[in-house]
Amino acid sequence: SDAKMNGSQWDANASEVLLQDGGTRPTSTSGRLPCPLTGINVLSDEEKRKQYDTYGEEGLKEGHHSSHGDIFSSFFGDFGFMFGGNRQPAGRDIPRGNDIVLDLEVTLEEVYSGNFVEVVRNKPVAKEAPGKRKCNCRQEMRTTQLGPGRFQMTQEVVCDECPNIKLVNEERTLEVEIEQGVRDEMEYPFIGEGEPHIDGEPGDLRFRIKVLKHPVFERRGDDLYTNVTISLVEALVGFEMDITHLDGHKVHIGRDKTTKPGARIWKKGEGLPNFDNNNIRGSLIVTFDVDFPKEQLDDQQKDGIRQLLKQAPSQKVYNGLQGY
Repeated sequence: SDAKMNGSQWDANASEVLLQDGGTRPTSTSGRLPCPLTGINVLSDEEKRKQYDTYGEEGLKEGHHSSHGDIFSSFFGDFGFMFGGNRQPAGRDIPRGNDIVLDLEVTLEEVYSGNFVEVVRNKPVAKEAPGKRKCNCRQEMRTTQLGPGRFQMTQEVVCDECPNIKLVNEERTLEVEIEQGVRDEMEYPFIGEGEPHIDGEPGDLRFRIKVLKHPVFERRGDDLYTNVTISLVEALVGFEMDITHLDGHKVHIGRDKTTKPGARIWKKGEGLPNFDNNNIRGSLIVTFDVDFPKEQLDDQQKDGIRQLLKQAPSQKVYNGLQGY
């Protein structure tokens, strides 16, 4: 049953709680309980009871005033209302709709240069409707004392019927800024654009970046990788060429030396801009493949190559996968 907040019933329950929790109840300075008349006066006067709890019987005589507040507050903080079982508004979280995560596909060109993308979506929006409805928009906490040191806390719906609402799909256009150097799996949040909650607030909408594969370049952090196939003649005598970059500008590469299959060239500053500092850019790494002739050489051609290269036979067997 609910505890009472007045008179000796309060004091008795409070005593039981203090003893139940292993606390010690203050006594008079002489070690004796006050006389019955004093006890009655103390229990019926809340201020005197506080002074007695803190300073004992001498405190009543000398008129001490405590600056430490009620002894129950020192034990129970802000839960003094528990003893009375009275209703208090409960601090509660406002219900929210679910968050929505949508994959937003972007090209490597957009990662390199940046872009603004418009996304059109149908969003359920709450609209007024005829009639009333039951809701859970307001709840209060009720605390009931079950016995000495035992309490039960329950939530009760206290809201009256709310105006009726219905969810209607509306077309919304959102603009997402694709920042230079944005990384895969990064998310762009739009507060309140998620699923609605009929009794609370809508969730959030988050766009998760998915960088599409590119036919020419491969991204590794801020670096770009690409492969260039050259002929056997170019591999032997050298070459020059231009690579068209993501924004259309030309990157010139060339060699006047022999180029082996798998050889690489680093072009610093020709990679992607760094997301945190666009003034910093990665490198463009070019790997060369050599295209050997498809036609078979006759004996005369073979002898000519041997005489030209003057290279002795050299075979070597080794673990080519070591370190991979």
